Amino acid sequence: MTKLLCIITLSLYGLTFAQTNTEVYLLDIKTVDGKTEIVNPRNISNNEGYDNQPSFYDEKTILFSSTRNGQTDIAKYDIQSGKTTWISNTEQGSEYSPLKIPGKNAVSAIRLDTTGLQRLYEYSVWNGNYVQILEGLKVAYHVWYDNNTVVSSVTSDDHLNLVVSHIDDGSNETVFQNVGRSLHRIPDSDLISFISKESDPWEIKSLNPKTGKISDIAVMFKNVDDMCWIDKETIIAADNKVLMQIHPNKNKDWDRFLRLQKKGINKISRIDVSPNGKYLSLVVEETPAAIVQNQVDAYNDRDIEAFLNTYATDVQVFDFPGNLKYTGKEKMREHYMDFFANTPDLNCHIKNRIVVGNKVIDKEIVTANGNTLVAVAIYEVENGKIAKVTFLK
Repeated sequence: MTKLLCIITLSLYGLTFAQTNTEVYLLDIKTVDGKTEIVNPRNISNNEGYDNQPSFYDEKTILFSSTRNGQTDIAKYDIQSGKTTWISNTEQGSEYSPLKIPGKNAVSAIRLDTTGLQRLYEYSVWNGNYVQILEGLKVAYHVWYDNNTVVSSVTSDDHLNLVVSHIDDGSNETVFQNVGRSLHRIPDSDLISFISKESDPWEIKSLNPKTGKISDIAVMFKNVDDMCWIDKETIIAADNKVLMQIHPNKNKDWDRFLRLQKKGINKISRIDVSPNGKYLSLVVEETPAAIVQNQVDAYNDRDIEAFLNTYATDVQVFDFPGNLKYTGKEKMREHYMDFFANTPDLNCHIKNRIVVGNKVIDKEIVTANGNTLVAVAIYEVENGKIAKVTFLK
């Protein structure tokens, strides 16, 4: 018992994707007595390294870019089952910003090859087969207007230009210069929204790709680059741990829509809403404290897979001051799996927590099989995973 408890308490505007530890979160959108609430935030990528650019394939499925085996591929997450599968496995490149192609069982994504070539491709959701969509355009971000028309932010010198492309005849027309990365179909309309960076502050504008007409929507706050539409009347935008909202047809002022209360979550970025308005996805950066807390939460849930997912493959587990007990997640699985299954009252309460850089020091009150003890664990986080744990007896 004592031994087990000691272990347990334990390019400027091109695709310059920084490989930080970003994670994709899913939240539920609920309306109660006419008031919208955003609840139940959970990490659906839970993967070491870069997970980003979520979009809804349909009302039950989310696409996002995710790093595995040294490359970034297209992941597909099923909301009901919680299962993640992979659409692409491109050894000669990586895929970013996946989107469903209207009317097809296919996904478009920007591929950055190891040679530096950057183009928009189509991928089959059945077998991952791919074909290039647009010739000669260095697309950075895109949105589908219909199955023949793509609106893109295209790299040009030191900024992005807004380009309308028609697949059938291969035509490309630059309609606006110096735009941002947030491109969205405005609900219940024939318009695409984009962010103009031509003025300060930046402005949200609309484009009718058929007529070319551009109109003003709202002035952006703080010149942030990530926004989306909750519905045809409401825009939300990211501001660190806060989502702001504006109703451009009613007022010109932004106010707070949601503040993420989960500790250690920072820098909300890419945002998307499901077609049925029931789910919100967003990207965050997780601090070492958040990663360790995810481990504690999984421990208390006795969820062995979620628990192990917070650790590096070659994690090292020590007794203080430097006695190596074992190395690797598979050894860790041997220590925890049966214990999780046979300890229904298992609980770890964090009494105190100190964070110093990438190190998280927890004083823990642990309950198991009717017994309670106090322990201290020092976690060291590297590249979004717990790489080392030292237990003080």
